[in-house]
Amino acid sequence: MGYVATLLLLRHGRTTANADGGLAGRQPVELDETGRAQATAVGERLRAVPLAAVVSSPLIRCRQTLDLALPQSSPVTDEGLIECGYGNWEGQPLKKLAKEPLWPVVQQHPSAAVFPEGEAMAQMAARAVATVRAWDARVTAEHGPEAVWLACSHGDVIKAIVADALGVHLDLFQRIVVDPASVTAIRYTPLRPFLVRLNDVGGDLTGLVPPPSKRRRRARSVDSDAAVGGGAGAAR
Repeated sequence: MGYVATLLLLRHGRTTANADGGLAGRQPVELDETGRAQATAVGERLRAVPLAAVVSSPLIRCRQTLDLALPQSSPVTDEGLIECGYGNWEGQPLKKLAKEPLWPVVQQHPSAAVFPEGEAMAQMAARAVATVRAWDARVTAEHGPEAVWLACSHGDVIKAIVADALGVHLDLFQRIVVDPASVTAIRYTPLRPFLVRLNDVGGDLTGLVPPPSKRRRRARSVDSDAAVGGGAGAAR
């Protein structure tokens, strides 16, 4: 899987809304004490990872996460990574929303879910995937195929990106778990994406950094091939 950039998807740390069982949506909710500790901890894990670019949702909880995790970075905000627009659902308790007629649609058929005065889940998924793929191509072009870059976003957004990488329908994305301050890694090769890590909340991240190539060469189709038998894994 060499000769392609590596995308690290970081979910923001826990917020006051997460702790209270509410749906924040695009409201300016901030990290709580646990979320700040999570952001600091993931920063320690990222310390040894050279990041060619850091991109963020414009919402304050993502910016706070990056301020704590990567204080020396200069994140670029991108509206394509913003939380799904939940419309009239925003700010309401999840236990109340679970009684809404739209709730089972969101759970079982999210590709058909359109939030009142808000965004369709399918729209959210399409713009999120388009955003990270565009950034991945840009980072690769500017920094080379060994580059690692990071995008900080939200749970449903990251789940939608993972579903696309796995080639599964959006209706199955509720099977994916993305915890606060977790790291998910994807490599987009010319043939297929590879999901390298999912919902990693404590592992060593240095193994995600590709070793420097001895010489530049064009990526061949074999670079996108899956290792038969599972491969040897990252060098330790």
